[in-house]
Amino acid sequence: MENKWKKLFRIFWTFFKIGPVTFGGGFAMIPLIEKEVVEKRKWLNSEDITDIFALAQSVPGAVAINSATFIGKKIGGVRGAIAAMLGVTLPTFIIVLTLGIAYSLFQNNPKVTAAFLSIRVSIVALIVYAAIKTGKTAMIDKSTFGLFVAGVPILFFIHPLFAILTGAIAGIIVTKIKGKLGLKVKFDKEKETEVHDNDYFIGSGT
Repeated sequence: MENKWKKLFRIFWTFFKIGPVTFGGGFAMIPLIEKEVVEKRKWLNSEDITDIFALAQSVPGAVAINSATFIGKKIGGVRGAIAAMLGVTLPTFIIVLTLGIAYSLFQNNPKVTAAFLSIRVSIVALIVYAAIKTGKTAMIDKSTFGLFVAGVPILFFIHPLFAILTGAIAGIIVTKIKGKLGLKVKFDKEKETEVHDNDYFIGSGT
């Protein structure tokens, strides 16, 4: 029982540390989550994180909170989900409340304006880095790269939720076609699966 509480505290503390430094929202969390959860703690692998972020964007709510909750659930069940959600939201709530009060008092200060300008630039860098890291695990073959190329311009015209659903449907269709052709489907960079006509997988292959 004690070990379970220690694990829950570790989950809480991990996201408590991530929450205050994720300027820019859920996408900026990706490199930090990967470093803590994948590289340091070894609770999950990079493919799991990519899948969780895709799922977190497909349901209502903030991406950061959804992602933390899904990750906590996968690591420690329902209690893990609660611990992760509290960990990622509590410091953010405190910081936003404090900054809201401070900003109302010092919003015309040139130093404050310059600081927020630099933060915005840093956010862009974090998001680009996260996109590169995620792309290495998500684009595993020509089919997934093709979905990426088609998906970027589509996002300028439709809601991200519809883009995700369209990608899921496209993955099923591509996999079914390759199953009929007798081709093997690759679900990550290491594993290949032979798909038959009566199999239903979400994915794409070479």
